[in-house]
Amino acid sequence: MILLLVGLILFFGSHSISIVAPLWRDRAVLHVRDYRWKGLYSLVTAAGLALLLLGYAQVRHRPPVLYVSPSWMRDVVFVLMLPVFPLLLAAYVPGHIRIATKHPLLVAVKLWATAHLLINGTLAEVLFFGSFLLWAIIDRISLKRRNVNPPVLRPPSALYDVIAVTVGLGLYVATIFWLHGVIIGAPLLASSSR
Repeated sequence: MILLLVGLILFFGSHSISIVAPLWRDRAVLHVRDYRWKGLYSLVTAAGLALLLLGYAQVRHRPPVLYVSPSWMRDVVFVLMLPVFPLLLAAYVPGHIRIATKHPLLVAVKLWATAHLLINGTLAEVLFFGSFLLWAIIDRISLKRRNVNPPVLRPPSALYDVIAVTVGLGLYVATIFWLHGVIIGAPLLASSSR
């Protein structure tokens, strides 16, 4: 559990600097130069993510169960997860989805975390997915207050939306039938525990 907690602190701590101390962050970037800041930020984030995933993998099978979801909740989770991959991809292409949602990556994280919290009720899972959900909510509120919108690099195009939705739904199908089992070790269609 220690690795999971340290990973949560490092990962979300690095991701929250702009939320809790934006002026300090700006001064630090000026002081150490942008490329050094990005390098340090990337190292801390990568270390946090590695510890987070290792810690979660260690404790996910043994922690206390806080709640058990009804079996029909699996169907709700499949529906909630449907837009996650298209939104994730829409965050990185100049389409209308990105403009309409403003921060599609945060919307994707909120849907992903909520869906997983509905079906996974152990202490480790609640800490893991709950942290992502809480961070995404706080980050979105912070971005609204700071009036920060993602930069528009080129004019939006419906073609990018089609690509994001098509590739995203392809990833969704691949995740259901194969990737979740390979990456997480819990096949979605062969087990009712995920």
